[in-house]
Amino acid sequence: MKIIGVIPARWGSTRLPGKSLQPLLGKPLVQWVVERAAQARCLDALIVATDDERIRNVITACTGAEAVMTRSDHPSGTDRIAEAVSHRNADIIVNIQGDEPLIDPGLIDRIVELMISESDIPMATAAVPITQIVELDNPAVVKVVCDAEGRALYFSRAPIPFIRDTPRQPVPGSHFRHLGLYAYRADFLYRFVAQPPCAIEQIEKLEQLRALNIGARIQVVVGADTGVAVDTPEDIPVAEAALRKAHKYNIQEP
Repeated sequence: MKIIGVIPARWGSTRLPGKSLQPLLGKPLVQWVVERAAQARCLDALIVATDDERIRNVITACTGAEAVMTRSDHPSGTDRIAEAVSHRNADIIVNIQGDEPLIDPGLIDRIVELMISESDIPMATAAVPITQIVELDNPAVVKVVCDAEGRALYFSRAPIPFIRDTPRQPVPGSHFRHLGLYAYRADFLYRFVAQPPCAIEQIEKLEQLRALNIGARIQVVVGADTGVAVDTPEDIPVAEAALRKAHKYNIQEP
C-alpha cells in the first residue's frame, strides 16, 4: 500500500489569519508540524497542501518538504487534501492538522496500521480522554461519542455526553476530545468530497459530520497525549510553553 500524509495549511484562518507562519520559539508553526509528522514510520510521502505562495515558500526553504498549491475556496481541509492528491496513486491518505506542533508521530502510525489491518474501515480518526470540566465546556474543544466498538456516533462542540448530575466532572471512558487527525481510503475520500457540506456540518463547523451524514463508519483510535493546538492568539504562549517542556533545552530561541 502507498500511504501519503497531507498537511492542509490555508492562509485565511478565521481566528488567526496566516497562522501557519505564526512563529513559535522562532520557527513557523507549519514547520513544527512537518518535522513531527516526518517522524511517522508509515508515511511513504508527506506534502503540504496550501493556497498561499508565502506558505509554500517557507515549506520549501525551511523543511525541504513538498508543497502543493490548491484552490482557496475549499469548504474544509479534507476538500483541500483531495485536490492535492487527486493525481497521485495512493491507497490511504492521512490528514494531519497544520495547527498541532506536537502531533504524536506514533498516533499517525497507529491510525494507518488500523486502516491496513481492517480493510472494511473507510475512515479513522483519533481522540484522547477529557479530564477537566473546562475542556468539556469549551466549544473550541471538539467532543466525540463512540459506540461499544469504538465507532464515532457523533462529534460536537457541545459538552457531550451531557452530565446531568452534580458535581459535574468528566466520566472516564465516556468523555473524549477529538483530535483532527484522519485517515481515509482513497476511494472513500473522493466519495466524501463529492458530497456537498451537510446541514449539521455547517451548523457545528465540523467536516467529519459530513462523513457520518452519508452513513460512513469512522473508527476512533484513543491516544494518551492531547498535544496542543494553535487556533487563537491566546494559544501561542501555551504552545510555546509546551514546546519548551517537550524539547527541554534543545531549542535555540532567537
